[in-house]
Amino acid sequence: MAHHEHLLDALRKDPAHAHDLIHAAALNGEIAAQFLLGQMCCEGRGVARDAVEGLHWYRLAANSGLPAAMNMLGRCHELGAGTPCDFALAAVWYRKAALAGLDWGMYNLANLLATGRGLEPSRREAWAWYRKAAGLGHAKSMNLVGRYLEEGWEVEADALAAREWYRRSAEAGDFRGQASHAQILIGEGRIVEAAGWLRRAVLAGSPAFLAHVANDLAASAHAEIREIAQLARDRGAAVEARAGHEAA
Repeated sequence: MAHHEHLLDALRKDPAHAHDLIHAAALNGEIAAQFLLGQMCCEGRGVARDAVEGLHWYRLAANSGLPAAMNMLGRCHELGAGTPCDFALAAVWYRKAALAGLDWGMYNLANLLATGRGLEPSRREAWAWYRKAAGLGHAKSMNLVGRYLEEGWEVEADALAAREWYRRSAEAGDFRGQASHAQILIGEGRIVEAAGWLRRAVLAGSPAFLAHVANDLAASAHAEIREIAQLARDRGAAVEARAGHEAA
């Protein structure tokens, strides 16, 4: 564990130099180093981006039993990173990670179940995994538990419980949870508080989220909320421009 922390510290300080240390440790069979090297290759940290190489190291670590690597191997198969997209194989690895107790594996497996990608759709099983991950403190799962409770999907509708899960998701840092919590606050007339949470959501949101939320906010009856719509548009444009620059 001490050596793993040393590698992490080196990665934070000087990714290029850390690559040599982590690569040597990975070749020596250190599972945590194999996982870190997979991340570095997939993200282009300290080394040229190479999803195929990243997949190789994730697979080694996953086959050695590291749940985080199982989850990321599933992610590569879901996104087609370093390998053709294969939702069924992604589900296999997500399930392994979930059964090993990893909250991200539970969440990702639930997403495939909820949408019927690679698996027969099962909103009931998805609910069970979202609920389990939320119980472990997974912020995105907390938001979805709130949604299930609000909508009455596979569970009796419970607006108060949904409200609590949205709040917990927001406080745990999920931008969708922050937007969900803000909508509850708007309904209660707590506009200033809602605007604060929406600004936090916009600063952390993905391009798809920002495009959607900008349209919703622009239609609000409250001027304080409408003002955030432009912030969402500006932020979305900046995120897309940065992504385009990194891909070039």
